[in-house]
Amino acid sequence: MADFTKDESVHGFVSLVNEAIKSNGSITASSGISNRKVHSFATLVNNAFKRSGEAIEDSGTSRVRGFVSRVDSALRSIAAAMEDWGTSRVPGFASRVDNDIKSNSVTALSLQLISNALGNVIEGFRLFTLVELQAATNNFSLENTIGAGSFGLVYRGKLFDGREVAIKRGATGSKMKNFQQTFKAYECELAFLIRIHHKNLLKMVGFCEEKHERLLVFEYMKNGSLYDHLHGKNKGSSVLNSWKMRIKIALDASRGIEYLHNYAVPSIIHRDIKSSNILIDATWIARVSDFGLSLKSGDYQSVTIAGTVGYLDPDYYSQNLLTAKSDVYGFGIVLLELLTGKRAIFKHGEDGGTLLNVVDFAVPAILGGDLVKILDPKVGPPDVNEREAVELVSYTAIHCVNLEGKDRPTIVDVVLNLERAMSICDASHDI
Repeated sequence: MADFTKDESVHGFVSLVNEAIKSNGSITASSGISNRKVHSFATLVNNAFKRSGEAIEDSGTSRVRGFVSRVDSALRSIAAAMEDWGTSRVPGFASRVDNDIKSNSVTALSLQLISNALGNVIEGFRLFTLVELQAATNNFSLENTIGAGSFGLVYRGKLFDGREVAIKRGATGSKMKNFQQTFKAYECELAFLIRIHHKNLLKMVGFCEEKHERLLVFEYMKNGSLYDHLHGKNKGSSVLNSWKMRIKIALDASRGIEYLHNYAVPSIIHRDIKSSNILIDATWIARVSDFGLSLKSGDYQSVTIAGTVGYLDPDYYSQNLLTAKSDVYGFGIVLLELLTGKRAIFKHGEDGGTLLNVVDFAVPAILGGDLVKILDPKVGPPDVNEREAVELVSYTAIHCVNLEGKDRPTIVDVVLNLERAMSICDASHDI
């Protein structure tokens, strides 16, 4: 495609638009946008379009439309940065741009949410249309379903630019109650995702809000979840058949949780730490995901108990006492899964077996000095130099799953222990 910015007629058009913007300079992020100012600005830009008809003739409609798209993107970025924009339209603006904006009406709450969290910096998150995401997932086909999140199904998708993404679609239904539940979980997760940034947390790419549809778009995690590798469709994979790799995955996830507890402002309790919420990217870096149940500091009291059976903190489900140590308990279960290869709750014994939780299976053996007996046979017993590292992980795990939160370590202590275990593994492999 030719570079239309070098076309003199288009330069003339750009100048006219520039003059329109200058003449309406009162439109700034600091002053906000009133309907009158937006209408005035839109009229001036419209006039610029009309006075520059030769730009379309000489440069081709597609090039000018490309410029319109840029104006549209700029307006959306401005809109997200201004609290009093709301869901108002831009009257008098080019019809194509106006239609695009109408088809992507974002709730005022979401715009305020993003504005409060990021100020003017919204460029990192894209507002997708439902049509784009339908095309990316073959209309949300069953074949593209890769999992379920806190408020809906997750689909694998491929954007127009070739990027692979994971798209979480809120549960849809005719009942308003279902929509309200979806909307609440969606708003909760979006509120956290726009303000947390860490290499061990799943990154959001963008979102979509149209009518009753609520969708979040994430980077695609090529290697699935930790649960998949331990218990599910990828359990035949040999990648996790080393204690060093298992400890590395645990360390990655613990650092993500540490960020939530100690570096996010305000601090965040995840409330649903489990192996299926620990995802692994193409380079085998683990990332904590799914913030639909998360709570920020100050919101811990008087909340409905939520989470996953097998990972729930006893203090939480018996006394409704939610603290950061509740996440530590869930992570302790994950550590026991990594050590034993067992699910949080599994069938044990002959004749179909009876249900047993991994705490009752593993903790007595570890305390009794029989660690090797309960280790995952897929990895096998650690060698002499790895044994110290695996023992350190096992003792960290049993402290994490103490019945009372006051007896559990902080996530900082857990990270330090796993870093030490990783160093021991590194040293043993250098010998």
